Amino acid sequence: MAQVKASMAGTVLTVLVSQGDQVEAGQDVIILESMKMEVPVQADQPGRVKEIKVEAGAFVNDGEVLIELEE
Repeated sequence: MAQVKASMAGTVLTVLVSQGDQVEAGQDVIILESMKMEVPVQADQPGRVKEIKVEAGAFVNDGEVLIELEE
């Protein structure tokens, strides 16, 4: 199982996928806001979204798991 992790601390602005969606490597899956900048977070590998662990408005730390993918 693959995990999409936060690349920096920030607030989840938008979740761009839903549970069950198929994602490709490099696809934007979440937009974080950090220091007034919008930072896209991408899937490192393809897979199906198994679980979304955050929602819009939540604060996340660097390295925190945001989404779990099934291969």
